[in-house]
Amino acid sequence: MKAVKTLMDEHQNILRMLKVIRKLCLQTFYTKEVYYQGYYDAIDFIRNYADKFHHGKEEDILFEKMSSELGTAIKQGPIYGMLAEHDLGRLFIQNLENALKKAKEGSEEAKLDIVANATAYMDLLYRHIDKEDTAIFTFAETSFDDAMHQEIDQLFEDAKERLDSIATEKKYIALLEVLENYVNNL
Repeated sequence: MKAVKTLMDEHQNILRMLKVIRKLCLQTFYTKEVYYQGYYDAIDFIRNYADKFHHGKEEDILFEKMSSELGTAIKQGPIYGMLAEHDLGRLFIQNLENALKKAKEGSEEAKLDIVANATAYMDLLYRHIDKEDTAIFTFAETSFDDAMHQEIDQLFEDAKERLDSIATEKKYIALLEVLENYVNNL
C-alpha cells in the first residue's frame, strides 16, 4: 500500500527532528542557555509537518478507514490509543511553547519545563512511531483487500493537493536540514 509507505517515510523525517530536539535539550541542559529559534522551528515542524500534514493523513484517511471497515474493536482499541497519543503529543508541545515564553520572560525554572516537555514528547513519539510502523500499519496492510488498498492510496493522492504536499515537504525538510546542521555543529 503506497499510503503506508508514505506514512513510514514521513516517520523517518519526524525521527530526524526528534534527534534535533534531543540535541537542543542537551544544549539547554549543559549550558542553561535556550536556543529559542531552534525550539520554535521544531514546534513549527511538529505542528505543521508531523501533526497537520502527517497525522492529518493518518487520522482523516487511514485510521478512519480502519475504524469504519475493520470494526469497533479496532476503533475503540488501537486506533483510539493512537489518537490519544496524538493528543498527548499536542499537549506536550503546547506546554513546551508555554515554557519557552516563561523562560524568555526570565524564569530560570521554565528551562526545566522546556527540557521536560521536549523529552516527554520525544519519548512519546519514539514509542508511537514504533507501534504504528510495526503493528498498526502492518495490520492495515494485511487486513484490507486490494480494492480498499487502492481506495486508500487514491485518498492519499487526493490529499496531496489539499495539503500542498510538494511545498510542505520542501519547506519542512529544508527547515529540518538547517536545524540538523546547527545541532551537528554544537
